[in-house]
Amino acid sequence: MSPTLLLTEQLISRPSVTPNDEGCLEILAARLEPLGFVCERLDSGPEDFRVSNLWAKRSATTGKANARTLVFAGHTDVVPTGPVEQWSSPPFTPMHRNGRLYGRGASDMKTSIAAFVVAVEEFVASQADTDINIALLLTSDEEGPSVDGTKVVVERLRERGEPLEWCIVGEPTSVKQTGDMIKNGRRGTLSAKLNVRGVQGHIAYPQLARNPIHQVVPALAELAATQWDQGNAFFPPTSWQMSNIHGGTGATNIIPGSVVIDFNFRFCTESSAESLKQRVQAVLDRHGLEYDLTWTLGGQPFLTTPGDLVRAVQGAIKEVVGIDTELSTTGGTSDGRFISQICKQVIEFGPTNATIHKIDEYVVVAEIDPLKNIYRRTIELLNIEGGKA
Repeated sequence: MSPTLLLTEQLISRPSVTPNDEGCLEILAARLEPLGFVCERLDSGPEDFRVSNLWAKRSATTGKANARTLVFAGHTDVVPTGPVEQWSSPPFTPMHRNGRLYGRGASDMKTSIAAFVVAVEEFVASQADTDINIALLLTSDEEGPSVDGTKVVVERLRERGEPLEWCIVGEPTSVKQTGDMIKNGRRGTLSAKLNVRGVQGHIAYPQLARNPIHQVVPALAELAATQWDQGNAFFPPTSWQMSNIHGGTGATNIIPGSVVIDFNFRFCTESSAESLKQRVQAVLDRHGLEYDLTWTLGGQPFLTTPGDLVRAVQGAIKEVVGIDTELSTTGGTSDGRFISQICKQVIEFGPTNATIHKIDEYVVVAEIDPLKNIYRRTIELLNIEGGKA
């Protein structure tokens, strides 16, 4: 059994449902410290929702001035299991069946974390002197609110003025085979709660009331039909979607006094959060609505155009598994949205994602060591790149 597989199983065995880490970071720090990593806990949050964070860094050993930093980022927390009785085996007991390793977190994303660590171990064993700094940023708050995890660590690093050059987030990005897709960016997410006020009254006397549902419908139709931008070579056009509408008392003879609509933008780099807010409010004002609008910015979009990080990962994938990887910005958000605020180049790359968050989550065993080898080869290529700077 390979060291990467053993470590993956050890991590899966920890029932680290967000925000709990269940000792995963202690296991990882114990592996990293003998390699010369300085491990720093930056835990955050209230006692009843305490988040575990680890920043581990090994500085360049060649004495190179202004050495650039490569970060591997990930999360030890997992989503809840769902009905345990529907699993074919206990979700926190690693189980092998038909060439697959089953367990909650197998693909999202304990395999990636194990592959990070073993890749670094092998790299340091073969090449103790490095021209780059290597770091790991790990949290137990990615599947939850994402308030006291990576976001807090990034703020701390920003305060220190610690520059980051490259970051690989180990999210499961592959589709059919490990290595067939990496994410070189993500759309931003902007949510809002719209409360449109009317005047409640008897439905038989509409002249004495004002129906907010009737009033808001034309505005919603205009928002749904709006083309917010054209997208670009890396991103599809920005989208606007309603997720919930709540209005009425439940009675059929009452005109409601208000209606509440939840909606969300997934926006690309062609639009900004502020421009989208202004355009929405202009539509609402034009329709003469009385309303309250509360915005929540979940994350800004980020994009890493092809450069030395993308080339290194693509080259490593080609060498190890012999395929040409696809660049993509599809999907939801990740902690890359925080790291990109202080890091020049951020990509996401990990195992296949077909079973993430599902019952009987698994990773293909035969793809675990190739993932580790891709990470290791990426370190080697970036170390060469760092020696040129």
